[in-house]
This record gives sequence, C-alpha cells and structure tokens, in this order.
Amino acid sequence: MENKGNNGINKKKKLELYIHIPFCIRKCAYCDFLSFSAPERSYRGYIEKLIEEIYGQSGSFADYQVDTIFVGGGTPSILPPELIEELFAVIHSCFDVSPFAEVTIEANPGTLTMEKLEIYRQSGINRLSIGLQSADDEELKYLGRIHSYDEFLKSYQRARQAGFKNINIDLMSALPGQDLHSWKSTLKKVMMLKPEHISAYSLIIEEGTPFYERYGDEEGGRHLADCKSVNIQIPDSPESEKAAVDGSEILNGQAGLNRRAWPKLNATPLPDLPDEETDREMYHLTKELMALQGYRRYEISNYAKPGFECRHNIGYWTGVEYLGLGLGASSYTFGYRYHNTTDLKEYLSMNLSEPGVAAQEIQELSKKEQIEEFMFLGLRMMRGVSGSDFYERFGLNMWNVYGKVMQKLKDQGLIVFDGTSVRLSDLGIDVSNVVLSEFLLDD
Repeated sequence: MENKGNNGINKKKKLELYIHIPFCIRKCAYCDFLSFSAPERSYRGYIEKLIEEIYGQSGSFADYQVDTIFVGGGTPSILPPELIEELFAVIHSCFDVSPFAEVTIEANPGTLTMEKLEIYRQSGINRLSIGLQSADDEELKYLGRIHSYDEFLKSYQRARQAGFKNINIDLMSALPGQDLHSWKSTLKKVMMLKPEHISAYSLIIEEGTPFYERYGDEEGGRHLADCKSVNIQIPDSPESEKAAVDGSEILNGQAGLNRRAWPKLNATPLPDLPDEETDREMYHLTKELMALQGYRRYEISNYAKPGFECRHNIGYWTGVEYLGLGLGASSYTFGYRYHNTTDLKEYLSMNLSEPGVAAQEIQELSKKEQIEEFMFLGLRMMRGVSGSDFYERFGLNMWNVYGKVMQKLKDQGLIVFDGTSVRLSDLGIDVSNVVLSEFLLDD
C-alpha cells in the first residue's frame, strides 16, 4: 500500500533494483564482468537463493517504492522463462513496485524466443536491452559473440511482435579491425530499425582479459570514462558456445576469472585496434548521425528518442538509492556503498534471509565523497548539474564550493556554466576524465 499524504501524493522514497544473473554461454575476450558459464541444472539453485535474498532484504525497504528494475548479467535471457516468471512474482510480492516502473532485462541475440518474450511481458518487463555490439559478422567473430547480425534481426523482430515498445540496442566502437566505414554502416543499419534507445560505447581494454594480453601493452589499457563501478549498465557480457569450466571452478567463485572461461585468441587471429584519432572520429560521427535521425544524446554514450531515456541509469547518475541483489551486485542505500560476495559457493551457502548478510566492503560515504560523486556522475549527463539540485541535496551553494574550479574550466572552454547549472562542453566531453578530476575536493 502506498504511503500517501492528504494531497494523495506518494511520499515514499524512490528505490532502484538491480538483479544480477551471472550466467552466460561463453565470456567474450574483452569481458571482465562477473559472469561465467554453468550447467543449466545450476540455474534453479541460484534463483532460489536470489529469491531468498529478496525476501530477506525487502523488509528494510518498506518506506520505499521501486521506480526501476534492471536485470543484468551475464545473460539473463539464457534462463528458462519460468525462472524469470517466478523471480518477478516474488519481487512484486515483496516490494512496492510503482505501476509506472521501468523494468529492463538484458538479452543477447540467439537466446530470445517468443515464449520467453511473452512471459517477460506477462511478468511486467517493459524494456529490453539487446547486446548487438556490431552489425558486421567479422567483428562479432573477433569479439566472440554467439550470434550473427541476421540472428540479431530475428530477435529484434520477435521482440516487436511480442509487443515491446521500448528497446535499447548496445553497440561498441573501436573494435579490432574496425574502421570508420564499418562503424558508420553499423550505425545506419541499427538506426533504420528505429529502436527507442541506443547505447554506443568505445571498447574498453580491461586488465586480466585476453584482449588485454593481446592489446594491453600497446594500448596502455585504453579506457573511456564509463561508470560500471556503480552498476551503470554498459554492453552486457557476451557469450558463445559453452566454455570448458568445470563445476569445482564455478563453485569456488573463480569461473569469471578462470582462463578457460574465455575463447582462445589463437583460434581467431585478431587485427589491430583503430588508433586513438579514429576512435574519436567514430565518437563524433555517432553524435552527428544520431542527431540526424532524432536521437538525443542525453549522456556521454547514450542516445534516445524523446521520452525514452533510460530512467534506471539516470537514477545512478543523479544519486537515487539502488539495491543490488544477486552475486556480486552493488548497492547504495542509507548512505552506504557495498557489494555482495563475488564467491558463488559462499553466496549459495549463506542464510540470505538475514538482511545484508552477503554485503562486503561496506563504506559509509562522507559528505565530501557524496558531493564529489554527485558531480562526477551528474556531469556525464548532457543537462549537467543544476545549482538548485546541489543545494537541495547538500544545503550548500554549488558556486561557493566549486566557483574557482568552474571559472577555470569555463575559461578553458571545457564546461558551460549559465549561472544556474554546469555541464560539459563538447571539448570537455572529449577530455572528460581530466575535467571530472578537477571536481575532487581538498581534504
């Protein structure tokens, strides 16, 4: 029952849920997310523990209403649909979920069937995030994806037939062997389908992955300023045919890190990556082509038709509390940041009916840290950070806190400050890591 005042307005605080499904068919060579392949028989045991955690955690959030739900991974769409149905039945019984909630599930082409899509709809899922990455089959092969572009098209068409009217497509640029022409072709093919939302990220070379072994030394670990560390959903962990990971490795929580979880690079010789200049040209081409087709860039790497911006990610960028459920899932609630254990054996053996029993690395954020994070994340958005929002959150004048910094960055052409809000300029976006570091406060 909603907690409403005399004027009928819902007085409950807003909460976002992130549900982690770690299973995939095979890890990609670039993926460092917490994901691994596992026998299908192990899926139910994991979902049962996840449901136990939902029951255990929900009592602490009676004063909250869930505004968004995001089921990520891994590849949630490899689960049998009845498990997703059971999971959402419990979520709705335990939490006050807004009737207008945005509810997303990540899916990979090659794992979607009409039966799954229809059950998703019946379970209240109203948004799909499909991990395409590229419309070029050769580039997909280099990444280790299990699907072709044609298989993606079939999955996309099924989703539309099932009635989904809010679909995101994940894309990735600066891939091995990719040039400006092939990236432009991918963009045009995807925009012709008219999805409501497109996420377009540059490939990140993460230490510890096979891609790092191939490219790390020459690239120095190329990174774009992404926010995975706070559960911002970037392209999901792709997979291909089953990896050779045995049960003991999975139960010890090592499958996501074990070398055998990834495809062998020597099976598919990888070409060089585009240089940094081409990478930036791809980024600017993306912005130009998206604008021509009516996609508004509302965050550094995210584009949407009007009204279809991802509310879940906007919540992360604007400081809405979020509760992560499942293996390794991160949370930010009651002023604390923490994450669940990343050891699957430990997670499965815990009494998850006790609130917070899986939480690790619990950190209470100081006011200074909250202010810094508010600026770091808020400035990822094209609308930037407003002074009124800053004052409402911290009781401080943003100009008094950051006046000298903002004036310096404005003089350098890196931010735009109009007296009421601050945002990155186009030049500032190009060097966003440098700009954001200026908002660190002195101790």
